Amino acid sequence: MKNEAERRVAEGTRRLLPGMKVGDGYTRHPFDLEFGVRTSGLIAGRHLASGHRHDRHNTAYYGVAPSVFQAMVVRWRRSKPVAPIDGFTFVDFGAGMGRAVLLASEYPFREAVGVELHPTLARIARKNAAVWRAAGRARAPIRMVCGDAVEFRLPDGPCVAFLFNPFGAPVLRRLLKALATSFAGRPGQERQLDILYVNNEHESVLERQTGFRRLFQGEVRRSRADATADHKILANQPEGEYAVTNWEDCSIWRWGG
Repeated sequence: MKNEAERRVAEGTRRLLPGMKVGDGYTRHPFDLEFGVRTSGLIAGRHLASGHRHDRHNTAYYGVAPSVFQAMVVRWRRSKPVAPIDGFTFVDFGAGMGRAVLLASEYPFREAVGVELHPTLARIARKNAAVWRAAGRARAPIRMVCGDAVEFRLPDGPCVAFLFNPFGAPVLRRLLKALATSFAGRPGQERQLDILYVNNEHESVLERQTGFRRLFQGEVRRSRADATADHKILANQPEGEYAVTNWEDCSIWRWGG
């Protein structure tokens, strides 16, 4: 018989999570309207219980502004990575419904992977990936993994990790230590790990983790269209607990051993 946590998760896969209903202020982002996917919605961290010990460190689900994501990739590619982009695996930790993974798959990465703890969000992300592939938009293979970011083993070869402030400092510390341990034993070019961190609320955690050096820190502005959309979406929150600006505070980090 399922325990109580498993029962709640099973029920959650059959109903909309808070923040995904019109009565919760749900508003579709133009990205979803244009491409026929489902990545909109604002889900507070307290509504993302999965039964895992890391649940209490969830922040919230909200899809990254496409213009911010694309600008970060441009900055990263200018940072002289150790290999061409097609040698890198892209991994989004806390992928949610997969917007960043979809965007990443438009580039010629070796693979675009999303790691998401909540089964409902991971299920939606897989459906989005199927729509994306069917439309011929994916240049890179897409894979969605439902599981804990700390326990996920990055594939061999150079990797670029993406974080849209998915969890609190305790989980980020555990993740960085796991990544550092994994990459410390890799040879040559396979040692390269870069991190693109959007809404870098816990920047100090990276500053204290040995082996990483910062390549960039600053504001990355949303496009006019994304800023308009995000302001409209956040204005519809019934409780108004989240704010939005015309930019995201971001950073890019590189593992150096």
